[in-house]
Amino acid sequence: MVTMAIPIAGSSDGMPLRIQLQRVERRRKLRAFTLVLPLLLFILIAFILPIGRMMFNAIHDDALLMLMPRTTAALSAWDGKELPHENVYAALAEDLGQAWSQKTIGTIGKRINYELPGVASQITSSGRRASALSAGPYKAALIEISPIWGRHDVWSLLKRGDSAYTAYYLLRSLDYQYGHDSQIVASPPENAIFRDMLLRTLGISVAVTAMTLLLGFPVAYLLATLPPKYSNLLMIMVVLPFWTSLLVRTTAWVVLLQQHGVINEMLMGLNIISQPAQLIFNRVGTMVAMTHIQLPFTLLPIYSVMKTLSPSHVRAARSLGAGPFYAFWKVYFPQTLPGIAAGCLLTFILCLGYYITPALVGGPNDQMVGSFIAHYTNEELNWGMASALGAILLAATLLLYYVFNKLVGVDRIKMG
Repeated sequence: MVTMAIPIAGSSDGMPLRIQLQRVERRRKLRAFTLVLPLLLFILIAFILPIGRMMFNAIHDDALLMLMPRTTAALSAWDGKELPHENVYAALAEDLGQAWSQKTIGTIGKRINYELPGVASQITSSGRRASALSAGPYKAALIEISPIWGRHDVWSLLKRGDSAYTAYYLLRSLDYQYGHDSQIVASPPENAIFRDMLLRTLGISVAVTAMTLLLGFPVAYLLATLPPKYSNLLMIMVVLPFWTSLLVRTTAWVVLLQQHGVINEMLMGLNIISQPAQLIFNRVGTMVAMTHIQLPFTLLPIYSVMKTLSPSHVRAARSLGAGPFYAFWKVYFPQTLPGIAAGCLLTFILCLGYYITPALVGGPNDQMVGSFIAHYTNEELNWGMASALGAILLAATLLLYYVFNKLVGVDRIKMG
């Protein structure tokens, strides 16, 4: 029996067709990657790198390690029980004197003042007088210059400075701090403000999201069911606020809600109230302004889903005997859940970072995380605290997004 070999299909140059197809596929993927490369670079430079830097600043602080190298090195052998020995005080005197001559003593005082408020001026004066010390004993001389060098908590702080990484900022953002012996303790009640602020931020964000859903769902349904010539006109009115800036919209609410503003004057003119109501610089003004600003962000995803739904589903349910409400609730509403989930999640995440609106129309007890981050960034120049608050807000957002996806995510909606 004679067997004949079947030739493998290939190109004119003898290359197998399989290899040729693989090369064409690689070139196609390379062209696609080249097209999206500018976008990837933009996301990397403008999004990923700043977030990474923020996360790094939340745990990194090498000020004491760089500006007081002799002291931090000498404290490595300190047992933390009694005050350090004479050699540590000698290293401290040398570091303070050098910091005074190099004009970095203020940075040292600022860093220590973060954890021990009120000592910055004493550290500055200690640097000035330590630069004049020429011989020991340094321990008695430095304690005489300033009593803070006889405090155990100051030395515990300096010992923690031998590492470029610290958990202080993250702990402080959760109302914890280091104690006298570097143990983690709760912050005093008069300084414990951050947990309440985080809960306030979450509460306002949830409330605004709920109000935009209650107001936006009926409007989205109306837009999806009206004839195009009417729905297009209403859609222009919905997106009209996007044509003005956030600052202008917030300022407009200041005009409307103030004591002698349009709303109060109208209510008093209708004899609904006898004196102006307090509608601004409180939680009411904050939530009203935020709801107005965020309403399109919740409405538009819901509308986009409703627009794709066929009205024949509800008509079929009605023809089978279902009432209007039952047909809507059991047939129509479940199909809108992907849009509700997308709109609510978008609004909630945007609300977490609000700063301008609470600052203009809210009171002291209505300020959110963004206000504190702006304060530490622009006024105190405390990048560690600003980064820590931002990192905690980011972690909370990712956690809530994960839980939200598990509970009412699109995959669960489709499975249901």
